[in-house]
Amino acid sequence: MTKAGEREVVKVEHVGGGAGFIMKEALLGPEEQGDYCRMFSKVTLPPNCELGHHEHHGETETYYILSGAGMYDDNGKAIPAEPGDVFFCKDGDGHGMKNIGTEDLTFVALILKK
Repeated sequence: MTKAGEREVVKVEHVGGGAGFIMKEALLGPEEQGDYCRMFSKVTLPPNCELGHHEHHGETETYYILSGAGMYDDNGKAIPAEPGDVFFCKDGDGHGMKNIGTEDLTFVALILKK
């Protein structure tokens, strides 16, 4: 178990070729993730930043939107993203996310290996 504020938050620039940067907070470490989970993290996109379009091979990724306003890229199709929405990127597909609001966009990202 970890409490809020105890986990490391890492700034990563130009993820997937996107503008600006993301802040990534691992919610589980490698030991807790097991054999099939590659990532379970809280992601924060400041205004005008984006997680660029990228593809997944041999894995899937799910986003659960916590706060903010975004635009989800589903294989090139733009879909508005708001709190409570869940987006699923299946194996072989591509996706991305852009903050289009004036506040931070936050979501939980889960990558599961096939």
